[in-house]
Amino acid sequence: MQGARRVLVLALTALLSATLLVVAGPGAGDAHAAALCAGHKVRTLSFSTGRTVVYRSGGYVCAVTLAKRTGVRQTMSVSVQARGNRAVVDAGRFTHHAGPVTVHAGHRCVRVKGRVGSKSVASGWILC
Repeated sequence: MQGARRVLVLALTALLSATLLVVAGPGAGDAHAAALCAGHKVRTLSFSTGRTVVYRSGGYVCAVTLAKRTGVRQTMSVSVQARGNRAVVDAGRFTHHAGPVTVHAGHRCVRVKGRVGSKSVASGWILC
């Protein structure tokens, strides 16, 4: 009886490990960003210390900056600006991501910026 229980525990452990690998695989950061922003991904702006992911849903644009090195508190920011309006910014010392920030852009162009540590990225005017 104990042998069967041990085999069952080992089988469940292997199944759980395989499930975690599938769920937290290479695209896990994008899945996390998708959970933070509504809509569909329209742009990824990569830089040496992270990436800023941009989503659009109807007339709204959402962005989040994800750090490559997580778990360490570091300076991060993300901003989205619809043309003609002020930028909406989330900045501070975070361990995983800055944002999300969402603006109503309608059919206007937006500018997106992201920063992790001393490195940053800026999109220029996009989604026009």
